[in-house]
Amino acid sequence: MFVEDKTATEIMAQSTPIPMPKIIFFDIDDTLSRNGIIAEHNQATLKQLAETDIKLVISTGRSKAILPDDILALLESNVLDAIICMNGQYSFDNSGRISHYPLSAEQTDKIANLCLKGDFIHKFDSATHIAWSGENERLREFNAITPNSIVAPDYYKSNTVYQCSVFFNSQEDKMQDIDFAQYDLKLVHWHHIGADILPIEASKARGIKDVCKYYDVDTSECMAFGDGMNDLEMFDLVGFAVAMGDAQPALIERADFVTGTIEEYGIQTVLDQLKTAS
Repeated sequence: MFVEDKTATEIMAQSTPIPMPKIIFFDIDDTLSRNGIIAEHNQATLKQLAETDIKLVISTGRSKAILPDDILALLESNVLDAIICMNGQYSFDNSGRISHYPLSAEQTDKIANLCLKGDFIHKFDSATHIAWSGENERLREFNAITPNSIVAPDYYKSNTVYQCSVFFNSQEDKMQDIDFAQYDLKLVHWHHIGADILPIEASKARGIKDVCKYYDVDTSECMAFGDGMNDLEMFDLVGFAVAMGDAQPALIERADFVTGTIEEYGIQTVLDQLKTAS
């Protein structure tokens, strides 16, 4: 289903070209990729864009340790310029790390205690591993095929970690009763079964600011594509924000343009309107 909001309708009606961005930021899951695999037409579009002066950057909540192989291959081949991962907590390019924001010992202890108190399976993400507090049948299958995924409840005590992901026991019990702000933390839902626990100041927007400074580009000259709640701050920051057709309603409200889904060639619908360079 293709969705248009007032802004998108006006743009279409006026046939006004969308300003050419200097950087385009892409979420991965349900924006570029479905079920962990980048759509062929999106991969082709990225390769075409790589021939232009536009820089292409991933902005994802995924851990660096489990970024999809097809995304990493695009970085290694210089189709992508950089990757922001773990909700802005870590960014890097082929030359190395651009920025990072490790969790403090006080933060990891508080997060672990909150998760354990509710008996929630959770994981801490480092730059090399995702470390689980426990295991169930589904996780055993996942860990068997994911080399960087380990069961290590105390991993965070002796390793640098950047975020925690918690998996809920039921639809009703989603840690709604916890005032995370009192601990300078926040809970960001990315799915009905799970969420990330992060420092209150963490966001994809912070990672974007770091990358824009790195490339000497103003954030107003950037475009972003996304679909989830962890894209809200990113949308508020960039000059032009595009929500996918199946994006969360709250994100659609914040978008400058609402396009189609992956299957409806939503990214291409927007990029086809980019103003040609003079």
